[in-house]
Amino acid sequence: MRLVEQGFELDLCVRESPREWSRVEKCDLILTLGSDWSVYWKSVSREVQAELDLLVTAASRGVPIFAICFGAQVVAHAFGGTVLPASRLEIGWHQVFSSEYPHELQREWFQWHGDEFTAPRNFKVIAQNQNCNQAVLGPRVFACQFHPEATPAMIARWMALGAADIARTNLKPHQLFESVVARASATETSAARLVDWFLNHSNST
Repeated sequence: MRLVEQGFELDLCVRESPREWSRVEKCDLILTLGSDWSVYWKSVSREVQAELDLLVTAASRGVPIFAICFGAQVVAHAFGGTVLPASRLEIGWHQVFSSEYPHELQREWFQWHGDEFTAPRNFKVIAQNQNCNQAVLGPRVFACQFHPEATPAMIARWMALGAADIARTNLKPHQLFESVVARASATETSAARLVDWFLNHSNST
């Protein structure tokens, strides 16, 4: 992972166990990842609220936040945006467009989500596609709907758990997985470029 290559030590915090999370003042950066939850589910409202509080506290202290998929939806919800069911399920490779940061953001990224978000106040939409917002940028906060961190091993797990989602699309599972393997190296390179850009951006603001 590029953050480790850049000198960060990762402290795994399980979303279901907020009482075990590290204290914000001990963190140099918050990385919040995906989930099969939706932020508006009442069944996980306690856990979602804990994450909202964490992100608001981190932002108030100037701790950089890098948020992916569900994490991006939590960011939107935490800072005044909205999260709602998407008009269509996005799974697989989807083109993302960015006029402001094309080198870092404009390419096909792997997606797996059924919700979408709007940008909070003081955040700027910096990437989109025909379906929804794909990335927003706020003060030391970057949130993206796509999965720059996706690896073949990760996608294999998601496919095993998300067969019902795939069945709602026209995708063929074996072809989808083969495409992930074929693009693994390029995805890793693009993810590293994105992380480097975010670290430089957060250090300059």
